[in-house]
Amino acid sequence: MPRHVAIIMDGNGRWAQKRRRPRVIGHRAGARAVNRTIDFCLDHGIAALTLFAFSSENWGRPSDEVDALMKLFLNALDREVDELHRRGVRVRFIGERERFGAGLVSRMQLAEQRTAGNRAMTLSIAASYGGRQDIARAARELAAEVAAGRLLPEQIDEAMLSSRVALADLPPPDLFIRTGGDTRISNFLLWQLAYTELWFTDVLWPEFDATVLQQAIDAYASRERRFGLTSAQIAALATETSSP
Repeated sequence: MPRHVAIIMDGNGRWAQKRRRPRVIGHRAGARAVNRTIDFCLDHGIAALTLFAFSSENWGRPSDEVDALMKLFLNALDREVDELHRRGVRVRFIGERERFGAGLVSRMQLAEQRTAGNRAMTLSIAASYGGRQDIARAARELAAEVAAGRLLPEQIDEAMLSSRVALADLPPPDLFIRTGGDTRISNFLLWQLAYTELWFTDVLWPEFDATVLQQAIDAYASRERRFGLTSAQIAALATETSSP
């Protein structure tokens, strides 16, 4: 079972268009798929779930769709946080939240503060997020440390950069899932997905359920994760760790 699952929830608009409904109807249906996914992760002991809700590029969508998404986001926070808190879920947001309205930012902060002590699962919601933006922000922080004389350039390594990107306190995602049929990661968690197992499905996000998620888990469990080593080295390590 993966410790950390990351998902691009794609296909809401196409789901609605297939039914000749406004795209916002698809986003509402997608919210129900989020609840099903959270239920599955809690039931199966998955420690972290990261959902790509709104990318930094999504601001370029038609203004009426963006406005509808913001209202859905606000309503979901008002409606769901109490239940997530009751179930022990820690909620947090990654991305450029300053681009959102003051009311939404306030709700995000309240949700984070209220659930900060929960340990059953960490639900990270990527909103106004981009992987390149994330890495650039981390690089700026390190550059400021160098400029201030608190850090030498030669001290900067992968571990230090890893400590500055989003989700630094969580294990990297073990399993990445994208619904909707596209087979790309679309600027999502570029640094964090370096050794993540990728799984793609044609299922549109509103139709995503426990059966499809179990298929992804089964595919993940069947793969050998080598992290640059050979199969023989992995087998030897497994033998060493299993020996008394």
